[in-house]
Formats: sequence, structure tokens, C-alpha cells
Amino acid sequence: MSDLDSIERRIVNEWQEGVPVCSRPYAVMAEKLGIGEAELLARIESLLARKVLTRFGPLFNADRMGGGFLLAAIAVPEARFDEVADKVNAFPEVAHNYARTHALNMWFVIACEKPERIGEVVAEIEAATGLTVHPMPKLAEFFIDARFAA
Repeated sequence: MSDLDSIERRIVNEWQEGVPVCSRPYAVMAEKLGIGEAELLARIESLLARKVLTRFGPLFNADRMGGGFLLAAIAVPEARFDEVADKVNAFPEVAHNYARTHALNMWFVIACEKPERIGEVVAEIEAATGLTVHPMPKLAEFFIDARFAA
């Protein structure tokens, strides 16, 4: 994360505290950061384009809302990592895709409106990538907060 400037670090940090519920949440957040709304939006687009962020939006606790939720992992050949990441990230049900230094080197979360969709998404990812998805059902819940020094 050394390529992030202090404002980008603050964007990542502040957004974890929650998004203002109002008609112009970006304007409120931009003011809190001391920048303009257009600059904030441009910086978010830049973070997404640079793949510092793979997704930007709300995260709902799908299982508590009657849906399905699954942590999954794939062993991806290094030469195919970016290609597979793009295919996995193309699924709207996928969030939190991380590279890991492990035999299972790609970990991601699948969240669906209906629990039965989890198995379908796993099968679709396997078909799209030609790789085996290893499901890791949740046994306990932990809150992980990533903070960056501004």
C-alpha cells in the first residue's frame, strides 16, 4: 500500500466507518476529507482502476438476511492469476477477492440473495475458470478492519 497517498489512505480508512445516509454521501465524505466531491469520485475510480480496491459498495450480511454467504479459495497457476481474478470478480456475488501466499492462493467471498445460489455460483466459477473452488463454510464470525497510516 506504499503507493497510496495520504488522502487515498484516509478514503479507505474513513469508508470503513460507514457511509453517510443522505442524498449526497460523496459530498459529505469529501468535505470530511477536505477535498471536493469530484476529486473523491476520481480517486475512487483510480483506486478501482489500479486494483487497490476490487469493489466499492455496501457489504450486507447476506446470511442474516436469509441469503447465503461463503468464503472460498482456488489454487490458481501464477501465470493465470490476473485472468482468473478478472473472471471471478466478474460475478456480482463475489466480493473481497484476495491473493494469498499459499497453495490456495486466491480467496474470495460469495454472498447471494438465496442460499441455494451459493452452489450455483461455485459451479459457474469452476466452469468459467476450469479450476476447483474450495468452499470454506463459516464456523465463527470475526470482524477484520484494515487501517492505513495517513
